[in-house]
Amino acid sequence: MITRTTISACVLTLLLASAAHAADIEETTAVSDYGDSDLVIDLGVAGVASPEYMGSDSYSITPLPTVSVEYLNIPGIGSFGGKDGLGFSIGPSFGYTGKRDASDHRALNGLDDVDATYEAGIKLGYEWNAAEVYGAARYAFGGAEGFVGEVGANAILRPTPTLELKAGPIARFASADYVDSYFGVSAAESAASGGRLSAYDAGGGFTSAGVAASARYEVVSDWFVNADASYEKIVGDAADSPIVAAGDENQFSFKLGVSHRFRLDLF
Repeated sequence: MITRTTISACVLTLLLASAAHAADIEETTAVSDYGDSDLVIDLGVAGVASPEYMGSDSYSITPLPTVSVEYLNIPGIGSFGGKDGLGFSIGPSFGYTGKRDASDHRALNGLDDVDATYEAGIKLGYEWNAAEVYGAARYAFGGAEGFVGEVGANAILRPTPTLELKAGPIARFASADYVDSYFGVSAAESAASGGRLSAYDAGGGFTSAGVAASARYEVVSDWFVNADASYEKIVGDAADSPIVAAGDENQFSFKLGVSHRFRLDLF
Protein backbone atom coordinates (compact mmCIF):
# COMPACT_ATOMS: atom_id res chain seq x y z
CA MET A 1 0.00 0.00 0.00
CA ILE A 2 1.22 3.49 -0.85
CA THR A 3 0.45 6.34 1.51
CA ARG A 4 -1.16 9.63 0.50
CA THR A 5 2.00 11.40 1.69
CA THR A 6 4.07 9.48 -0.86
CA ILE A 7 1.71 10.40 -3.70
CA SER A 8 1.66 14.03 -2.59
CA ALA A 9 5.47 14.11 -2.61
CA CYS A 10 5.55 12.69 -6.16
CA VAL A 11 3.05 15.29 -7.38
CA LEU A 12 4.92 18.14 -5.72
CA THR A 13 8.29 16.94 -7.02
CA LEU A 14 7.04 16.81 -10.61
CA LEU A 15 5.45 20.25 -10.44
CA LEU A 16 8.49 21.88 -8.84
CA ALA A 17 10.89 20.18 -11.24
CA SER A 18 8.85 21.38 -14.21
CA ALA A 19 8.74 24.95 -12.92
CA ALA A 20 12.48 25.01 -12.13
CA HIS A 21 13.41 23.60 -15.52
CA ALA A 22 11.19 26.11 -17.28
CA ALA A 23 12.77 28.99 -15.38
CA ASP A 24 16.33 27.97 -16.29
CA ILE A 25 15.91 27.24 -20.00
CA GLU A 26 14.63 29.58 -22.68
CA GLU A 27 11.42 28.33 -24.27
CA THR A 28 11.58 26.93 -27.81
CA THR A 29 8.72 26.19 -30.19
CA ALA A 30 10.00 22.82 -31.43
CA VAL A 31 7.14 20.46 -32.31
CA SER A 32 6.83 17.13 -34.09
CA ASP A 33 7.07 16.74 -37.85
CA TYR A 34 4.93 13.84 -39.08
CA GLY A 35 6.13 14.06 -42.69
CA ASP A 36 4.03 12.00 -45.12
CA SER A 37 2.46 9.79 -42.44
CA ASP A 38 -1.32 9.30 -42.51
CA LEU A 39 -1.57 7.85 -39.02
CA VAL A 40 0.61 8.67 -36.03
CA ILE A 41 -0.15 6.67 -32.91
CA ASP A 42 1.64 6.46 -29.56
CA LEU A 43 1.59 3.10 -27.74
CA GLY A 44 3.15 2.33 -24.38
CA VAL A 45 2.85 0.99 -20.87
CA ALA A 46 2.83 2.77 -17.52
CA GLY A 47 2.62 2.18 -13.81
CA VAL A 48 -0.13 4.21 -12.12
CA ALA A 49 -0.24 5.03 -8.41
CA SER A 50 -3.80 6.03 -7.58
CA PRO A 51 -6.53 5.62 -4.93
CA GLU A 52 -7.62 2.00 -4.41
CA TYR A 53 -11.18 3.10 -5.20
CA MET A 54 -12.94 6.43 -5.81
CA GLY A 55 -12.90 8.30 -2.52
CA SER A 56 -10.29 6.05 -0.91
CA ASP A 57 -7.57 7.34 1.40
CA SER A 58 -5.18 4.48 0.52
CA TYR A 59 -3.27 3.90 -2.72
CA SER A 60 -1.99 1.11 -4.95
CA ILE A 61 0.11 0.72 -8.11
CA THR A 62 -1.44 -0.71 -11.28
CA PRO A 63 0.19 -1.41 -14.67
CA LEU A 64 -1.80 -0.05 -17.63
CA PRO A 65 -1.38 0.19 -21.42
CA THR A 66 -1.42 3.68 -22.95
CA VAL A 67 -2.83 4.62 -26.38
CA SER A 68 -2.88 8.04 -28.05
CA VAL A 69 -3.78 8.94 -31.66
CA GLU A 70 -1.70 12.04 -32.49
CA TYR A 71 -2.54 12.48 -36.18
CA LEU A 72 -4.96 10.94 -38.69
CA ASN A 73 -5.41 11.81 -42.36
CA ILE A 74 -8.32 10.35 -44.37
CA PRO A 75 -8.38 11.28 -48.07
CA GLY A 76 -11.62 12.97 -49.07
CA ILE A 77 -12.57 13.64 -45.45
CA GLY A 78 -9.70 15.59 -43.94
CA SER A 79 -7.03 15.42 -41.29
CA PHE A 80 -7.21 15.54 -37.52
CA GLY A 81 -4.21 17.08 -35.83
CA GLY A 82 -1.72 19.16 -37.79
CA LYS A 83 1.38 17.80 -39.50
CA ASP A 84 3.36 19.42 -36.73
CA GLY A 85 1.14 18.01 -33.98
CA LEU A 86 -0.74 21.31 -33.61
CA GLY A 87 -4.30 22.26 -34.48
CA PHE A 88 -7.52 20.30 -34.10
CA SER A 89 -7.32 16.66 -33.09
CA ILE A 90 -9.83 13.87 -32.66
CA GLY A 91 -9.28 10.35 -31.47
CA PRO A 92 -10.50 7.48 -29.32
CA SER A 93 -10.75 7.73 -25.55
CA PHE A 94 -10.74 4.71 -23.28
CA GLY A 95 -11.07 4.17 -19.55
CA TYR A 96 -11.01 1.26 -17.13
CA THR A 97 -11.87 0.93 -13.45
CA GLY A 98 -11.04 -2.35 -11.76
CA LYS A 99 -13.47 -4.32 -9.63
CA ARG A 100 -14.28 -2.79 -6.25
CA ASP A 101 -14.44 -5.67 -3.79
CA ALA A 102 -15.94 -4.40 -0.53
CA SER A 103 -14.32 -7.19 1.48
CA ASP A 104 -10.89 -5.78 0.60
CA HIS A 105 -11.58 -2.44 2.29
CA ARG A 106 -12.77 -2.04 5.86
CA ALA A 107 -14.42 1.30 5.05
CA LEU A 108 -16.67 -0.44 2.49
CA ASN A 109 -17.90 -3.31 4.67
CA GLY A 110 -21.58 -3.88 3.96
CA LEU A 111 -21.55 -2.51 0.41
CA ASP A 112 -22.15 -4.61 -2.69
CA ASP A 113 -19.17 -5.29 -4.94
CA VAL A 114 -18.89 -3.29 -8.18
CA ASP A 115 -17.56 -5.28 -11.13
CA ALA A 116 -14.90 -3.85 -13.45
CA THR A 117 -16.12 -0.96 -15.60
CA TYR A 118 -15.01 -0.32 -19.19
CA GLU A 119 -15.26 3.01 -21.00
CA ALA A 120 -15.04 3.86 -24.70
CA GLY A 121 -15.64 7.14 -26.47
CA ILE A 122 -14.07 10.11 -28.20
CA LYS A 123 -11.61 12.88 -27.34
CA LEU A 124 -11.42 16.29 -29.01
CA GLY A 125 -8.72 18.90 -28.62
CA TYR A 126 -7.06 21.94 -30.09
CA GLU A 127 -3.39 22.75 -29.55
CA TRP A 128 -1.42 25.92 -30.12
CA ASN A 129 2.33 26.32 -29.57
CA ALA A 130 1.90 27.31 -25.93
CA ALA A 131 -1.55 26.02 -24.89
CA GLU A 132 -4.27 23.45 -25.52
CA VAL A 133 -7.89 22.75 -24.64
CA TYR A 134 -9.51 19.33 -24.69
CA GLY A 135 -12.59 17.35 -23.78
CA ALA A 136 -13.60 13.69 -23.79
CA ALA A 137 -16.84 11.76 -23.44
CA ARG A 138 -17.15 7.99 -22.98
CA TYR A 139 -19.88 5.43 -22.46
CA ALA A 140 -19.28 3.21 -19.44
CA PHE A 141 -20.50 -0.37 -19.16
CA GLY A 142 -19.90 -3.34 -16.90
CA GLY A 143 -19.96 -2.69 -13.16
CA ALA A 144 -21.27 0.84 -13.71
CA GLU A 145 -23.21 2.20 -16.67
CA GLY A 146 -23.67 5.71 -17.97
CA PHE A 147 -21.63 8.53 -19.47
CA VAL A 148 -18.35 9.91 -18.12
CA GLY A 149 -15.81 12.42 -19.35
CA GLU A 150 -13.53 15.31 -18.60
CA VAL A 151 -12.65 18.79 -19.82
CA GLY A 152 -9.43 20.68 -19.29
CA ALA A 153 -6.78 23.07 -20.54
CA ASN A 154 -3.00 23.20 -20.35
CA ALA A 155 -0.23 25.71 -20.66
CA ILE A 156 2.56 24.12 -22.72
CA LEU A 157 6.29 24.72 -22.47
CA ARG A 158 8.97 23.17 -24.69
CA PRO A 159 12.32 24.19 -23.15
CA THR A 160 14.21 21.92 -25.58
CA PRO A 161 13.23 20.05 -28.76
CA THR A 162 13.02 16.79 -26.75
CA LEU A 163 11.17 17.96 -23.63
CA GLU A 164 7.52 19.00 -23.32
CA LEU A 165 5.90 20.22 -20.10
CA LYS A 166 2.17 20.72 -19.54
CA ALA A 167 0.08 21.91 -16.60
CA GLY A 168 -3.48 23.11 -16.13
CA PRO A 169 -6.96 22.60 -14.65
CA ILE A 170 -9.11 19.51 -15.19
CA ALA A 171 -12.71 18.67 -14.26
CA ARG A 172 -14.54 15.34 -14.55
CA PHE A 173 -18.24 14.64 -14.92
CA ALA A 174 -20.54 11.60 -15.00
CA SER A 175 -24.21 10.69 -15.37
CA ALA A 176 -26.36 9.82 -12.35
CA ASP A 177 -26.32 6.03 -12.86
CA TYR A 178 -22.54 5.98 -13.00
CA VAL A 179 -22.09 8.21 -9.96
CA ASP A 180 -24.61 6.23 -7.92
CA SER A 181 -22.78 2.97 -8.67
CA TYR A 182 -19.62 4.24 -6.98
CA PHE A 183 -20.92 6.76 -4.44
CA GLY A 184 -24.48 5.68 -3.67
CA VAL A 185 -25.54 3.55 -0.68
CA SER A 186 -28.82 1.63 -0.80
CA ALA A 187 -31.00 1.07 2.27
CA ALA A 188 -29.98 -2.61 2.28
CA GLU A 189 -26.29 -1.71 2.11
CA SER A 190 -26.71 0.80 4.93
CA ALA A 191 -28.30 -1.87 7.09
CA ALA A 192 -25.54 -4.37 6.19
CA SER A 193 -22.95 -1.81 7.32
CA GLY A 194 -24.65 -1.63 10.72
CA GLY A 195 -25.75 1.93 10.00
CA ARG A 196 -22.15 3.09 9.72
CA LEU A 197 -22.84 4.19 6.13
CA SER A 198 -26.07 6.15 5.73
CA ALA A 199 -28.36 5.44 2.78
CA TYR A 200 -27.51 7.88 -0.02
CA ASP A 201 -28.73 8.40 -3.59
CA ALA A 202 -26.07 10.20 -5.64
CA GLY A 203 -26.93 12.31 -8.68
CA GLY A 204 -24.93 13.16 -11.79
CA GLY A 205 -22.86 16.21 -12.69
CA PHE A 206 -19.28 17.21 -12.03
CA THR A 207 -17.54 14.68 -9.78
CA SER A 208 -14.08 16.21 -9.32
CA ALA A 209 -11.97 19.26 -10.13
CA GLY A 210 -8.27 19.88 -9.79
CA VAL A 211 -4.96 20.35 -11.57
CA ALA A 212 -2.76 18.04 -13.63
CA ALA A 213 0.83 18.24 -14.87
CA SER A 214 2.89 16.14 -17.25
CA ALA A 215 6.42 15.84 -18.56
CA ARG A 216 7.32 14.04 -21.79
CA TYR A 217 10.96 13.44 -22.77
CA GLU A 218 12.10 11.95 -26.07
CA VAL A 219 15.05 9.73 -25.13
CA VAL A 220 15.82 8.67 -28.72
CA SER A 221 13.83 9.19 -31.91
CA ASP A 222 10.16 8.27 -31.30
CA TRP A 223 10.85 6.73 -27.85
CA PHE A 224 9.50 8.63 -24.85
CA VAL A 225 9.52 8.65 -21.06
CA ASN A 226 6.24 10.06 -19.75
CA ALA A 227 5.38 11.31 -16.25
CA ASP A 228 1.94 12.54 -15.17
CA ALA A 229 0.71 13.78 -11.80
CA SER A 230 -2.59 15.20 -10.62
CA TYR A 231 -4.54 16.42 -7.63
CA GLU A 232 -8.33 16.36 -7.76
CA LYS A 233 -10.96 17.15 -5.14
CA ILE A 234 -14.21 15.21 -5.26
CA VAL A 235 -17.14 17.64 -5.68
CA GLY A 236 -20.88 17.69 -6.20
CA ASP A 237 -23.12 14.83 -5.11
CA ALA A 238 -20.12 12.51 -5.04
CA ALA A 239 -18.47 14.62 -2.33
CA ASP A 240 -21.52 14.26 -0.07
CA SER A 241 -21.38 10.47 -0.19
CA PRO A 242 -20.78 8.60 3.11
CA ILE A 243 -18.22 6.55 1.15
CA VAL A 244 -16.12 9.68 0.66
CA ALA A 245 -16.70 10.75 4.28
CA ALA A 246 -15.19 7.41 5.36
CA GLY A 247 -12.23 7.94 3.00
CA ASP A 248 -10.86 11.19 1.54
CA GLU A 249 -12.23 13.78 -0.88
CA ASN A 250 -8.66 14.70 -1.89
CA GLN A 251 -7.38 12.36 -4.59
CA PHE A 252 -3.82 12.18 -5.93
CA SER A 253 -2.36 10.17 -8.80
CA PHE A 254 1.06 9.66 -10.38
CA LYS A 255 1.90 7.81 -13.61
CA LEU A 256 5.32 6.91 -15.02
CA GLY A 257 5.77 5.04 -18.28
CA VAL A 258 7.45 4.59 -21.63
CA SER A 259 5.95 4.76 -25.11
CA HIS A 260 6.82 4.50 -28.79
CA ARG A 261 5.43 6.63 -31.61
CA PHE A 262 4.44 4.70 -34.74
CA ARG A 263 4.11 6.48 -38.10
CA LEU A 264 2.09 4.76 -40.83
CA ASP A 265 1.67 5.76 -44.49
CA LEU A 266 -1.77 4.28 -45.22
CA PHE A 267 -2.86 5.97 -48.44
